[in-house]
Amino acid sequence: MLKGKNIILGISGGIAAYKTATLARLLVKAGANVQVVMTPNAREFITPVTMSAITGRPVITDFFSANSGEWHSHVDLGLWADALVIAPATASTIAKMANGVADNMLITTYLSSKKGTPIYIAPAMDLDMMAHPSTQHNIELLRSYGNHIIEPRSGELASHLVGKGRMEEPENIFDFIMRDVRYGISRDLAGRKVLVTAGPTVEKIDPVRFISNFSSGRMGYEIAEEAARRGAEVTLVSGPVNIRAKNASITVVDVATAEEMFAECSAADFDIAVLCAAVADYRPADVLDKKIKREASDESPTVRLVKNHDIAKVLGEKKADRQILIGFALETDNEQANAIDKMRRKNLDAIVLNSLADKGAGFATTTNKVSIFSSDGAKTEYDLKPKSDVANDLFNFINQKFLTD
Repeated sequence: MLKGKNIILGISGGIAAYKTATLARLLVKAGANVQVVMTPNAREFITPVTMSAITGRPVITDFFSANSGEWHSHVDLGLWADALVIAPATASTIAKMANGVADNMLITTYLSSKKGTPIYIAPAMDLDMMAHPSTQHNIELLRSYGNHIIEPRSGELASHLVGKGRMEEPENIFDFIMRDVRYGISRDLAGRKVLVTAGPTVEKIDPVRFISNFSSGRMGYEIAEEAARRGAEVTLVSGPVNIRAKNASITVVDVATAEEMFAECSAADFDIAVLCAAVADYRPADVLDKKIKREASDESPTVRLVKNHDIAKVLGEKKADRQILIGFALETDNEQANAIDKMRRKNLDAIVLNSLADKGAGFATTTNKVSIFSSDGAKTEYDLKPKSDVANDLFNFINQKFLTD
């Protein structure tokens, strides 16, 4: 998909520059014409000879060639490029890009890029530098200009900034770029707030046992990633899962129980909500503070259940005219009738149906096969495909059905 594409790979002076050689190899292998542009300090971390050997092109570091005096036109480079990838992007480079300080070849090339050229920026710096308000301000400026900021996320719950500052791995940067190329650059959700729920909920019986389900959370996470890629401000309320969000602009709120998820969703401000989590309908009425012992009685214990709040129903009851509410239904029988009934009872604008009867769909798979029913009676069916593609289909549907005048 990158065959024949012209990509400028910008490298600034940070220790993570050594990783950029791997990124260059991946881009070249995918068929791209890669032109490396280095800042003067980048040469201290990786040699132009290395990058030239990988790309098959002389590396540009200055406005003039040292030996021949040949002038390198940043304007021509900017017009030549189909995309710019800057990795690593140091705090200094980010500040210069955000504020138009054109004092080296890389920044002048960036400023000369033609309108609409996708720009991918992978920050890399010390954690404290990344956390500094001035750096965060500059990153938000770049994001507001329509640039793609690619940062790693941490699975840790303790701090929003854990893992930030480290440059995202080259393979993930490459995957992000390939996804954009595959679907085309679209920022159709820019300025919109999107709420996504994902994963299972866990309802304790005692300190070691609980009621839950087989949801991996993958579908919800792919939906959150797609919304963020399209420019939305995304809040992802997630039950316990073994995956993490890749896009650092996604705000992840970790919960365990259905009632915790309900509280977060009820308080959320959103324009679009996609309720993909597999939420427990019931929870034990009494949670024991000690483990139930098998030897304690000859009788089998009884667990009395009470209903959890119905998140979709409550959000549907208080939904504003501007809000779009999308539900998910995983069914095992009478699939279509049950899904449509759920949509109507809960005042949803649309519902996504997947069935455990379809091989490759449902829990613990990387693929899904869905049908989308809308409140006006329309039905759209899709083939089995990767969940990332399903997420793309879903937002194409939302955009065409509800956001296009």
